[in-house]
Amino acid sequence: MAKKTTTFFCKECGYESGKWLGQCPGCREWNTFVEEPVTKKGATGARMMVPGGYKTPVVLKDISMEKETRIPSGSSELDRVLGGGIVPGSLVLVGGDPGIGKSTLLLQMCRSLACGGRKVLYISGEESLKQIKLRAMRIGEFSENLLLLCETNLDSIQGVIESENPEIVIIDSIQTMYREDIGSAPGSVSQVRESTNVLLQLAKGLSVAIFIVGHVTKEGTVAGPRVLEHMVDTVLYFEGDRYASYRILRGVKNRFGSTNEIGVFEMKQSGLSEVENPSEYMLNGRPKDASGSVVSCTVEGTRPILVEIQALVCRTNFGMPRRTSTGTDYNRMNLLMAVLEKRLGMTLADCDAYLNVAGGLKIAEPALDLAIVAAIISSYRDLIIDEKTIVFGEVGLSGEVRAVSQPETRLAEVAKLGFQKCIMPKVSLEGIRIPQGMEVCGVENVRELIDILKES
Repeated sequence: MAKKTTTFFCKECGYESGKWLGQCPGCREWNTFVEEPVTKKGATGARMMVPGGYKTPVVLKDISMEKETRIPSGSSELDRVLGGGIVPGSLVLVGGDPGIGKSTLLLQMCRSLACGGRKVLYISGEESLKQIKLRAMRIGEFSENLLLLCETNLDSIQGVIESENPEIVIIDSIQTMYREDIGSAPGSVSQVRESTNVLLQLAKGLSVAIFIVGHVTKEGTVAGPRVLEHMVDTVLYFEGDRYASYRILRGVKNRFGSTNEIGVFEMKQSGLSEVENPSEYMLNGRPKDASGSVVSCTVEGTRPILVEIQALVCRTNFGMPRRTSTGTDYNRMNLLMAVLEKRLGMTLADCDAYLNVAGGLKIAEPALDLAIVAAIISSYRDLIIDEKTIVFGEVGLSGEVRAVSQPETRLAEVAKLGFQKCIMPKVSLEGIRIPQGMEVCGVENVRELIDILKES
């Protein structure tokens, strides 16, 4: 007989305890334990050791390596983040804020796959068939290869997947799925963990690619135990302001490709459209002849992206100056301002400083340091930086300008968009090819940077 009992789970890492604890021993987080009923099955006795009843170990050199066949999703941006396409038998988790476009992106992917002759099963636990139909009418015409199912019982879903045998399955969302043999409510730690485990076994056993939609918490992580991200093969996060038109798909974990790639989309009335040239898109509406504005180049994976750095420095009206940073690290901005005070003698202690990465991108790459310094100097001294000039490089605490990765790739992207002058680390100029017509100024420290800005 099954015996019902109650246990406590950590919402962050899934650690299980027989009593409530203030701090989780696993992830060291506070006040994360929740009480949930579980069902423990009775003991079945010792398992008999039958010869040949278990899998035998395999020697590493005897394993045959075959290149995995990937399924094109119909979206080059999504394929880029996935590492080249959809891998059969993979389990992919897609997270993001409500209304960001997760379901729209997956439905567009289903349309492309179904029109290409792939059998796709879209399972929704949040929307009715009519609601999905209304969203599909905005996207376009769909093929008969797309099957829709509104169900939250995972046992029924498992039976449908085994009987229909589709190539691609969409689960929207994992927080609405439940198993009858687990007494807790849908969306709880137990249900999310067990539901994901069932889907994992289906994906690997039937070689079906399964996409799971996951809601996020106010901290921006997928709701449920953190073990959910460890179980899946790929974790994708959909980022961006829901009131802005652009969206960024970022890979956080990927067993079949790089985690540095991003995909850029634009939300339109007919759905999400790909942005093939994010640099040009991010620089639209750039002000002319305005101080405190400079263009820099960041690299996301293999893709260089040009962004505008804006700074506003003015005298404060209060005893304590105000500092605000949007799109980049706030502490990094304070550190660079301290470098300017120490190495250049600039008096910034009594100034308000506001820093913004135009377009809403969130960038943590240190290659933006030199552009941030140039924008602060430009705003503080009211110097106008030429609109055809681009700045990138890492700045150290001594004011030195350090090398950045892929300088030749950055220069190629800069030349393609018509920029004529580039200020970059001098150590990165060794052995690279400079595009024709491009004036490159190598700097070793921030003092050389300010001299170049004065000349321009």
